[in-house]
Amino acid sequence: MPADDFSLRKIAIPAYGPTLLYGLATGAILPVIALSARGLGATVALAALVITLTGVGSLLTNVPATIVTTRFGEKWALVAASAWCALAMVLAALVPVLAVFALAVFMVGMAGSVFGLARQSYLTEAVPVHFRARALSTLGGVNRIGVFIGPFAAAGAIHFFGTTGAYWVGAAAAVGAGIISLQVPDLTVRSGKRGAGRESKVDAGPAPTVRSILRSHARIFRTIGIGVLLIAAVRATRQAVIPLWGQHIGLDPTATALIYGLSGAIDMLIFYPAGKAMDTWGRRSVAVPCMLIMGLGLGLLPLASEATGLLLAALLIGFGNGIGSGIVMTLGADFSPSPGRPQFLGIWRLLADIGTMGGPGILSGVTALVSLSAGIGATAVLGLLGAVVLWIWVPGRKAAGNPVTAGAAR
Repeated sequence: MPADDFSLRKIAIPAYGPTLLYGLATGAILPVIALSARGLGATVALAALVITLTGVGSLLTNVPATIVTTRFGEKWALVAASAWCALAMVLAALVPVLAVFALAVFMVGMAGSVFGLARQSYLTEAVPVHFRARALSTLGGVNRIGVFIGPFAAAGAIHFFGTTGAYWVGAAAAVGAGIISLQVPDLTVRSGKRGAGRESKVDAGPAPTVRSILRSHARIFRTIGIGVLLIAAVRATRQAVIPLWGQHIGLDPTATALIYGLSGAIDMLIFYPAGKAMDTWGRRSVAVPCMLIMGLGLGLLPLASEATGLLLAALLIGFGNGIGSGIVMTLGADFSPSPGRPQFLGIWRLLADIGTMGGPGILSGVTALVSLSAGIGATAVLGLLGAVVLWIWVPGRKAAGNPVTAGAAR
């Protein structure tokens, strides 16, 4: 549709409905993965390892996900990922064997990689450039809402059926995401290849490969890509430091959970204004403050000696993360070529997943060698370093017709 006639409401249900339900599916099982592993005989260390398998599955599937999305199109990639996730949930619920359960958790990570790539690629194609950041920030916000609702949706089922109830809720939500994904309109894109759900307009020659995209866009990956890796590292680590510091200063689990929840609530409330700011003032206007504020909040966290101080630092961290809602997806969409968008976004997501795995690793290593406060301080430094990288390489204002023209020329 013409850019001037575009309305997000017209594509809201097919664009965001699957994401809400998929987020609910993953949110439903996150609190019980470790408990399920322990119930199947895993040690505490092994249960912690099982939790990481979602990240490992996503990390290893990012590049193969580009093949699925390119070959079959975004709609069918979303459907397939939802079905694969539902199958993993059913396996986790029905087969009480630790090895099978670990495989199911890995499968959830695989499905998440394909689903995330397809939904980002779809919105990037479907939404005009001047509305892109709002659309992708809303996508990130809707996913967070789903993950937030998930544990509450699973609580009733857990009460009646035990921890397996969470996996049945997850399976039902994943199936629902797949059904709604069938309503996603087919895209017409300018591509040299015809895939399911795509209509080719011009013959652009050989289809790009991951290797060719990596070579042609190497400068983007080693500049802004590093900033994206740092964003992901700080975001992943922030989820661990709030409960760890709460325990360190002697807060009871209820108080810590409440503080964590309030931080998450702030995070969810401001995703649309963040997208509006990016569309109006450029990507740097959000990317840099996001990292500065999270870095500041993390730097203040070790100074908190009681609940009030922890709450203030947690709210600051949540606000910083909230204003950065959608920034990784938006920057990826801005710099991704067409044709070649799925391949580019697969590499982009791989960088983000490396940060997601590496951030908590740095926290753990520094904490083991020095102290928890030093580990949190190291994470704060990553935030400030990320702000510097993003300031240098992300465009400062929206260039006419293309929000990344200035940044691409750097």
